[in-house]
Amino acid sequence: MKLLGLLMVSAMAALAGEAILIQNADIYPMAGAPLKGGSLLIQDGKIVEIGAKITAPKGATVIEGKGLRVYPGWIDSGTQLGLEEIGSIRETNDTGEIGDFMPQLKALSAVNPDSEHFGVVRVNGITSAIALPGGGGRGGGGGEIIAGQAALLHTDGWTWEEMEINRSAAMVLNFPSAAGRGGRGGMPDFPDMFPAAGGADARRAVLDQIAKLNAFFDDAHKYKIAKAANLPDFHKDLKFEAMLPVIDGKMPLAVNASRAATIHDAIAWSEKQNVKIVFLQPRDVTKAGPELKAKNIPVILGRVLALPDNEDAEYDEGYTQPREAYKAGVKFALGTFTNEFVRDLPYQAATAVAYGLPHDEAMKALTINPAQIWGAGDLIGSIEKGKLADLMIVDGDPMDVRTQIRHVFIKGKEITLSNKQIRLYERYMSRQ
Repeated sequence: MKLLGLLMVSAMAALAGEAILIQNADIYPMAGAPLKGGSLLIQDGKIVEIGAKITAPKGATVIEGKGLRVYPGWIDSGTQLGLEEIGSIRETNDTGEIGDFMPQLKALSAVNPDSEHFGVVRVNGITSAIALPGGGGRGGGGGEIIAGQAALLHTDGWTWEEMEINRSAAMVLNFPSAAGRGGRGGMPDFPDMFPAAGGADARRAVLDQIAKLNAFFDDAHKYKIAKAANLPDFHKDLKFEAMLPVIDGKMPLAVNASRAATIHDAIAWSEKQNVKIVFLQPRDVTKAGPELKAKNIPVILGRVLALPDNEDAEYDEGYTQPREAYKAGVKFALGTFTNEFVRDLPYQAATAVAYGLPHDEAMKALTINPAQIWGAGDLIGSIEKGKLADLMIVDGDPMDVRTQIRHVFIKGKEITLSNKQIRLYERYMSRQ
C-alpha cells in the first residue's frame, strides 16, 4: 500500500509538471502585436514562455502549428451555464430563490459540471463564462432586486470547485425600472419588475423599490459598523456578510438597467452608495454612452443577432450596439444571456464587425476586455507569461464560421472536442 501511494504521488507530480510546446504557429496575444511563426510553452497549466524559437523540455508534448493560429479562449460575459439545462423543465433549473434581497446566494455552488451545455460551447473555443443568478420563477426565483453573486468559471472541470476562477465576480442587481427587464432577447428569467401600468403608478412603484434598496444598503452599513465594534450582542447575518465586499468597493454590482433614463438613475444611485457597477444588456448605448464614458463604467452588451425591441426601432438596432459603444469610448464585452446561443458567441461579434465595429475591438470584446471587467485580467483573456493557458488553436479567423478549431486548452489541459451532438452523429454514422 505504501508503494502504491508513492507511485500515485509520483504520477500526480508528473502530470502537474507536464509541458506542452506549440511551435511554428501565428500567435495573437490580444495584449500586443501578433507573433508570426512563434512558439509557446505551457507548463503547470500556465504560459511560461513565448518567443520565436523555444526548445522543447525533455518529455514535452510538441504540437506542430505551421499554418495555424493561437488565440486566447473566448469569454462569454452573460450566461446561466450549469444553472439551467432545459428552460421549460423546472427541475433542471437552479437560477434563483424567492426573496427581494438574496446577496448570500452564490451561483457557482449551484453549477452542474456535467451539464451538456459545457461540451457544446467548449468545441467552439469558449473557455470561460460568467454564470448569472437571476429570478423569474422557473429556477425558483421571484424577481429579486439583489439576485446573488455571479461566478466567473471555466467551462471544464470535474467539480464546480475545479471550474472556479472567481466565485464572487459580481453581485447581480436588477435596478428598479418601469421599463422592465434587460436587453434584446435577453435572459428570459429576468421578469418585468413593473408590468404595464399608468405612468404615475409605475413611477411610484419604482420609487418604492428604490427606497427598499436604499434601506437594505443602510442596514448593511450599520451591520459593518456593528461588526467592527465587536459588540457582545452581535450576531452574524449571511445576507449582510455577503454585502460587505460590495460596500467596501471590492466587488462590483452587475446592474440590469436597459434604458438611458434608468442607466442615468442607476449611476446617480451608485455614486451616492459609493459602489462600483457594470451594466448588463444596456439598450440605449448611443444615448447613455457619453455618461458611461465620463464615469468610466463598462458594459456587457447582449446578443448582436437579435430582433429589434419594438416596431419603431431600426432593423439593425442589435447589430450596431457594439459599434456605438466603441464610438462612445465605452469599454464593453459581449454576453449571449441565453444558454442556447453561447456557442454562437464568435458569430455575434462577427456580425458587429460587418456593421462597423473594428475587427480587433470585436476580438477584445471576447477576450481581454471581459477578463479585465470581471477582475481576472491577471489570469485569463490574453496570451502572456504567467497567465493560465486558456487557448484555442485554429486554422483561420476564429470569428469566421468556416474556421475549424483544432485544439482547445483550459488551464493547460487539452480538452476533448466532443459533445452530445457529436457523439450522436458518430454513433449513428457508424451504425451497421
